[in-house]
Amino acid sequence: QVQLVESGGGLVQPGGSLRLSCVLSGGIFSIYDMGWYRQAPGKQREVVATIRADGHTEYPDSAKGRFTISKDNGKNTVYLQMANLKPEDTAVYYCNTGGPGFDYWGQGTQVTVSL
Repeated sequence: QVQLVESGGGLVQPGGSLRLSCVLSGGIFSIYDMGWYRQAPGKQREVVATIRADGHTEYPDSAKGRFTISKDNGKNTVYLQMANLKPEDTAVYYCNTGGPGFDYWGQGTQVTVSL
C-alpha cells in the first residue's frame, strides 16, 4: 500500500519561503508521476505543480516563477520549494501520485502566509 507523508508547512510572512517535502513508502517511487495540490477554505482543490517520472515539470500560472517541484529518487521524496509567498497561497498542501487504477493522497500540511 502506497503511503504519502508531507511535512514542512507552517506560518510564514508574505514574501517568505518554505520547502515542503513528501515521502512515499510502499511503492517504487522512481516510476510514479507526482504532484502537489492545495485546498484553501471554501475552495476546490487545485494543482500547484507536477513532476513526471522522467522529470518533466508543469505549473499553473499562479505558481510559475515562484514554486519549484523536484524529486530525489534515492530518498523517495518529492519537494515543493515556494518563494515570494502571498496570503492567497494559504492552504492545506497535499502530495499526490496517481495513474490508471490508483490515486493516493497524503494527509496534507498547512501553509499559512500572514503577518
